[in-house]
Amino acid sequence: MNLPTVSIGPYEVTRLTIGGNPFSGFSHQSPERDAEMLDYYTTERIKETLFQCEAAGINTCCLRTDAHIWRMLREYRNDGGMLQWIAQMGVGADDYKANVNAAVGNGAIAYYIHGAVTDDCFAEGNYDLIAEMIDYIHEQGLPAGLAGHVPEAHVQVYEAGIPADFHVVCFYNCGSLHAGQGERFEPGDPAKAVEAIRAIEKPVIAYKILGAGRVEAREAFQYALHNIKPTDIVNVGMFTGDNPNMAAENAGYLREALALDRMSD
Repeated sequence: MNLPTVSIGPYEVTRLTIGGNPFSGFSHQSPERDAEMLDYYTTERIKETLFQCEAAGINTCCLRTDAHIWRMLREYRNDGGMLQWIAQMGVGADDYKANVNAAVGNGAIAYYIHGAVTDDCFAEGNYDLIAEMIDYIHEQGLPAGLAGHVPEAHVQVYEAGIPADFHVVCFYNCGSLHAGQGERFEPGDPAKAVEAIRAIEKPVIAYKILGAGRVEAREAFQYALHNIKPTDIVNVGMFTGDNPNMAAENAGYLREALALDRMSD
């Protein structure tokens, strides 16, 4: 059974998408956990997980733009895979044009700027680079978005009138990892992220709603779906090495959370 969808540009995207951090060994937990994910997620197991998502009613994945993902997606599509791909910037800002072009060439339906780039622009108080990137993504024919770990950065970009089609907002201000300062997942962060999400009258993809495995899944889905907008999405990484039924269970948590939210209206 398909999940409810929202529009990103001309595309209908399910309100639950699968993220790619576990596929690429980014656990946001420990080096040992990173290695476990890399050892587990062969190309065959990644494809298997994506097909499980299709069976659970999910229609879109949000994955990095790098050679590892391009090759996997080619094999997945050759095997009949149907998930749409929203591309996350997979390089630094200096090489972004080639990266956007590669996303287009490999069948992405949309592209968004990596959160560390947005964080850096926020720290510098200058969003000219973000505006330049958004314009270039649009010129290549894709809906354009930006990720970011600092909720205030999203609000500032939006209020500056930079024409992003969607925002990708982290529930935790954990950009400290990219700054070389280790992991940081503060319990008060989701409320700040929600405040920013509700201030942005654009579709938002909310990510790390489970705090990279630190929050119980049903609780995380219920909190997120109760607080984000009806036009928003949750993006969740799934490590099926822990639970082979994770895609179906997460789809069930989404449906349950949406039903509870309707009952509370």
